[in-house]
This record gives sequence, structure tokens and C-alpha cells, in this order.
Amino acid sequence: MTQNQPPKSPSKLRFALFVALLVYPLVTVLQLVIFPLTAGWPMPARNLVFVPLMVGCMVWGVIPFIQTRLRRFL
Repeated sequence: MTQNQPPKSPSKLRFALFVALLVYPLVTVLQLVIFPLTAGWPMPARNLVFVPLMVGCMVWGVIPFIQTRLRRFL
């Protein structure tokens, strides 16, 4: 790479693959923990608990992990 060329941008396909690979076990674990505690609740109420936890884990955990530790694979 010469000095005039901008750095190569990360592959969106690989990024999506890493997100899917890390989110799947996270979703599974969160469901195993949350759903027994909310048994009998209507689905919208369960989602009101599940979704903010999932989004928080992604924003402050999964996405930064991929962008920092797995950057070289993107």
C-alpha cells in the first residue's frame, strides 16, 4: 500500500458473520436466564426485559470486541 491510498475498509460481510457468531450464544444464554424468570408473562413484557439487555451487551460488549480484538480478521 502506498501513502496515497486510503486504508482498506473492513468487510461488512465478515463483520456481520462475527456479529452473528457472537450474538447467537449471547441470545441463547440470555433466554435461558430471563425466560424462566418471566414465565407466564406476555411476550411484549418479556421482550421489554430481553431487548434492552441484548442491545446493551451488543453496544458495550460484542461490537467493541469485534472492532478491537477481531479487527485484523475483518
